[in-house]
Amino acid sequence: MSKNIRFTETVLRDGQQSQIATRMPTEDMLPILHTMDQAGFYALEMWGGATFDACLRFLNEDPWERLRQIRKEVKNTKLQMLLRGQNLLGYKNYADDVVSKFVQKSVENGIDIIRIFDALNDVRNLQTAITATKEAGGHCQTAISYTTSKIHTVDYFVQLAKNMADLGADSICIKDMAGVLMPQVGYELVSRIKEAVDVPLEVHTHATSGIAEMTYLKCAEAGVDIIDTAISSFAGGTSQPATESMALSLSNLGFETGLNMNHLPKIAEHFNPIRDRFRSENLLNPKVKDIEPKTLIYQVPGGMLSNLLSQLTEQGLADKYEKVLQEVPRVRADLGYPPLVTPLSQMVGTQSLMNVISGERYKLVPKEIKDYVKGLYGKSPAKIDIEVKNKIIGDEKSITCRPADLLEPQLPSFNEEIKQYARSEEDVLSYALFPQQAKDFLGRREDRFYDVPIQHVTVTIDSM
Repeated sequence: MSKNIRFTETVLRDGQQSQIATRMPTEDMLPILHTMDQAGFYALEMWGGATFDACLRFLNEDPWERLRQIRKEVKNTKLQMLLRGQNLLGYKNYADDVVSKFVQKSVENGIDIIRIFDALNDVRNLQTAITATKEAGGHCQTAISYTTSKIHTVDYFVQLAKNMADLGADSICIKDMAGVLMPQVGYELVSRIKEAVDVPLEVHTHATSGIAEMTYLKCAEAGVDIIDTAISSFAGGTSQPATESMALSLSNLGFETGLNMNHLPKIAEHFNPIRDRFRSENLLNPKVKDIEPKTLIYQVPGGMLSNLLSQLTEQGLADKYEKVLQEVPRVRADLGYPPLVTPLSQMVGTQSLMNVISGERYKLVPKEIKDYVKGLYGKSPAKIDIEVKNKIIGDEKSITCRPADLLEPQLPSFNEEIKQYARSEEDVLSYALFPQQAKDFLGRREDRFYDVPIQHVTVTIDSM
């Protein structure tokens, strides 16, 4: 008996983000979109995550224009984006007016599905984005940030899925950013969530640790509705498993994928030379194609592993790599087992680095970790170690309300600050998220002399 399983293709966002740090320009995408649109994907994940930042910072592109261009070419397939709840696409909480307006404009410009997650699985940080997505007519997919710890049990995640369904999720995704979801746990988790909630369920994982294909197979057997894969050109390693390989193997096992198998090789043929170009320019580091089983031991995402190694190498401390890796689980336990996903992965990694380099734990503490301990990112999954808490913030009280409740509306001031260069609400939102990068991008667009250096000329006149 055949079962249906659909595919979300990630090459336009997470596939390239995981392997070339989101440096693919829109012009590389446009020629193949018609073929991708005919391939039978459930959705194309193509916006959000780091795409917005990379467009402004590195590619001199308007991310909103990328969305509009792709929407113009893709008529049949849903377009999907990734949103960090109250953080949107940045690394801090934004006021509700900014979150609501950003979601509204994302849907207006062409997004169908918004995948919304919170780094701490604090559902209070999802509520505004969920409401805004539904009011704008979008499909709201809430994502469980999957991780492992003594409190992150199957029961914990099933309850979280129920809470998300109660908040109005149209579908739910198990988002395994580190590639640590074991095949049997995946089977149990999918089976239990499918029993508990009546919305479509998707699984997202990374191939970093070498178990992703087995996990997808067990999730498929348990009845998952959708899986995330990347076309082979940008698959494997820190990215997702390859679309073609998963489609062929699941078809062989009696699953109906809905994919046009004639179109998939054409998509790969388009992206292969693009991959090779990034290789030749050294923007595709060979390490991102590696398998890293240490991910399963330290529960550290692949991107975090490579970032730590490069940070240590720059400081001539590469020999401390193993010690820092061993410190990560200890710091995570001290801080109440936060999932290692942006921005918490960077914060825990930096604190572990400081603990090892300074030779004394929590002697040096970044502002972000202090804010986390104060509750400004949301509620920690487990209680923060009391001694560590006292060392980091002393007698200061932590907040217990939803962090965004402390923020006044921000759009009026953003409008005022960027009015010289902004032509649209989208321009203002770009500025709200990435002030300096957006100001420079909009400034260059509106004033051709914006970043031309001023030259001082000294003239001397000889008197005869």
